Amino acid sequence: MNTTETLQHADAPVVIVGTGLAGYTVAREWRKLDADTPLIIISRDDGRFYSKPALSNALALKKAPSQLASFDAQAMAAQLRASVWTQRHVQRIVPDEHALVLDDGETLRYRALVLATGADARRVPIDGDAANDVLSVNDLTDYERFRDKLRDCRSVAILGAGLIGCEFANDLVSAGHAVSLIDPAEVPLSRLLPPEAGKVFGRALKAATIDLRLGVSLRSITHGERGYRLQLSDGAQLDADVVVSAIGLAPRTALARDAGLNVADGIVTDAWCRTSAPDIYALGDCAAIEGRVRPYVLAIMHAARALAQCLSGNPTRVDFPVMPVVIKTPAVPAVVVTPDGLGRWKTETGIGDAPHATRALFEDADTGHVKGFALLDAATAEKAALLKAMTSG
Repeated sequence: MNTTETLQHADAPVVIVGTGLAGYTVAREWRKLDADTPLIIISRDDGRFYSKPALSNALALKKAPSQLASFDAQAMAAQLRASVWTQRHVQRIVPDEHALVLDDGETLRYRALVLATGADARRVPIDGDAANDVLSVNDLTDYERFRDKLRDCRSVAILGAGLIGCEFANDLVSAGHAVSLIDPAEVPLSRLLPPEAGKVFGRALKAATIDLRLGVSLRSITHGERGYRLQLSDGAQLDADVVVSAIGLAPRTALARDAGLNVADGIVTDAWCRTSAPDIYALGDCAAIEGRVRPYVLAIMHAARALAQCLSGNPTRVDFPVMPVVIKTPAVPAVVVTPDGLGRWKTETGIGDAPHATRALFEDADTGHVKGFALLDAATAEKAALLKAMTSG
């Protein structure tokens, strides 16, 4: 690089791609440390700031979609002393030139680039003439479309009984909709709860009038007289006015992969959020920090604070603490700390007088120390004591 190019690089802005929680949080944290360096944030949508987790309980909170956004792009730009470019797509990254090429052909140089591109809703192939009508709710625009469909809706079928599927099911039932929850696993929340706790969780959902269809998958969806006819793998048929897919998220990695960055389950970074290319960082749902994607709010907040330090010239590794996942299901409140390593679950159900109260502890295979837990219903009151024991031990 010649002297002119070096000066151009020094004068270039920090660029953040993505205006979700990850992108805006790292911008906010960095501005606490650097008030003057130019900042450009690129959004492929309208750049509104909102809490994505609030989408799955907005009905219970009696909030319209328009009430979920705290600030528009103009307000965020003012707060962050940044330029927020909305409805723009990054066509490609040119790492050797420290540059982005946008959808209109414009080239934008950067001194540091942060990829906070999020994730897409996973979709599986489904047969039938109504397969393209299956909705996904992955952002506020999706949610606005979903709420519009609910106006004339009596029944909803949800594909996927994971965290988001269960939260949406609870929220819809609370608003008076009939809900069917379909999942190939034998218990809901199968990736978070041990089997016995999952069975208790399922019984609580049934008690809340949620129609659980577990151990089956959707074979086809066709148009019916009013809504849709679903054919399940066990031969059963199910009618619904609206069908929603909530089977998980796939990190958006295409932009990074096409630029030659290392990609695995997500965009590969080290503990400093650094990708395989100089001055390019990643965090949030798109990033596999030290080999693991952590698509939860607390993880994003910790990563954003560390990355802000790195952008300010103070390299700081992300040290993730024990981070509980709180599941917003009023039918049976739950909190989980997912364990790492080898060990076994010990589950106790029916604690006290609460039929759904369950305590499941994951004990390390070598030491017997608690390395994770799942608490349901009244047992969630034990969260603070367990977290203290895990962190002090």
